[in-house]
Amino acid sequence: MTLLPWETGFAGPLTTSPRSSPLPSLPESSGISYSYAARLSPDSLFPNLSSRFRDPDAHSLPTRYSFSMTPPTTPPLILIADDQADVLEALRLLLKAEGFRTVTANVPEGVPALLEQESVDAALIDLNYTRDTTSGREGMDLLSRIRAIDPILPVVVMTAWGSVDKAVEAMRLGASDFVEKPWDNTRLLTTLRTQIALARALRMGQHLATENRRLTQAGLPDLIANAPVMRPILSVMERVAPSDANVLITGEHGTGKEVVARWIHAASGRREKPLVIVNAGGLSEGVFESELFGHVRGAFTDAKSDRAGRFELADEGTLFLDEIANIGLSQQARLLRVLQTGDLERVGSSRTRQVDVRVLAATNADLKAEVATGRFREDLLFRLNTIELALPPLRDRPEDLLPLAQYFLGRFSAKYRKNLAEFAPDAELLMRHYPWPGNVRELGHAVERGVLMAQGVVVGANDLGLTESTADGGALNTQTLEDVEREMIRRTLGRCDGNVSMAAKELGLSRSALYRRLQRFGL
Repeated sequence: MTLLPWETGFAGPLTTSPRSSPLPSLPESSGISYSYAARLSPDSLFPNLSSRFRDPDAHSLPTRYSFSMTPPTTPPLILIADDQADVLEALRLLLKAEGFRTVTANVPEGVPALLEQESVDAALIDLNYTRDTTSGREGMDLLSRIRAIDPILPVVVMTAWGSVDKAVEAMRLGASDFVEKPWDNTRLLTTLRTQIALARALRMGQHLATENRRLTQAGLPDLIANAPVMRPILSVMERVAPSDANVLITGEHGTGKEVVARWIHAASGRREKPLVIVNAGGLSEGVFESELFGHVRGAFTDAKSDRAGRFELADEGTLFLDEIANIGLSQQARLLRVLQTGDLERVGSSRTRQVDVRVLAATNADLKAEVATGRFREDLLFRLNTIELALPPLRDRPEDLLPLAQYFLGRFSAKYRKNLAEFAPDAELLMRHYPWPGNVRELGHAVERGVLMAQGVVVGANDLGLTESTADGGALNTQTLEDVEREMIRRTLGRCDGNVSMAAKELGLSRSALYRRLQRFGL
């Protein structure tokens, strides 16, 4: 008797002598340890054993061979489509004798339904189904429909009117192989086994690739983006993240530009290397070069030791330059040179150092408009925006509002050890109607405040600190000094089109002081 590979779990068949004890008939689901007597040839067991270790009189080796049998894999299922009943029966008997299962259809229209109902391992289909028709068009159409349902399923086409032209056309449409009637049993069986093995390997490869992507993304930062407006952005992120392309991320304050940058780095091949974050707009001209490129001891008064810059720290990793629009023209020129060549010199040193850094940049300004006014170098823009991602404000993502709020609720409840799991209906209503000028960052601050202020088991509207006056910029006599300052900064940023330097000048603040307030107010 011969046990087929899918019956034993072995790579090849196991052959026993006629005197071997027969295996009992057991249900497929059973996991049994078999122990049976068999007479196995030493040559088959030890093909490479030297003759001096053999007993010349031992023609067979009586042994008691034990093995553990896991639940057997289900034999392959072959779908057969042909209009002739005798052909269907002949193929069914042939395949059954070889351990295959079969399911049949005598018209092309019945095949799609069978593919939906059964887990088919291969399809064996005729090319002609109408009497006196030899064009093969019916089979070609069926082949296309099968490919649309399952692109990986092996399809072997057969016809009594085979020709090279039909074979070429069938292969072009996705056929795995081509046989002619009357078929050669050995060739047909070999073809089916080969195609089933190839398809299983391909499906396993796809499964492993999917698992690899899933495991890779398991370490990605939390990114809640279910709104339709975010779908094309997510698609671009998934495509560009594995590359080394520079990415410019634009959007209003608080839209999540840094979160996107972290996600891209985590999904890239550089994820094992550092992600260095620099608030470029907050660096004064005097420290810009030292912060980004480093300095050597004695380069200036306070340079008491050598110091690596952010580019060196990010070598082989990613450098995220936030608020890139707020750096001056002279700083832009120095930055451009490093982006073009990868070469830099520390302040006070003539030694050139080479760095390999992927740059992600972010801004809330319109850099094309900045270029038009001469405030931003066009060549630097071209270096930064190989790919540009424009993040929408929270008010354009209503579908994400409550999921984001719930995420922040869980995060801050855990941080402050409070048992809060939901928002009161009035809190949800208020959040839906609030304009969120500070976007996701402001939402996070509001929810954090709500968690701290909540006294019951839910967060109420009053806990969030979002009143009607803060929502519509109402009367000053109903606002605190902090509310007034926040609203003033928000309006000034609006008038200055998000330009922090201009807003700081108009408000009579230094740029760093304004940045501190933006962080505090969640703007």
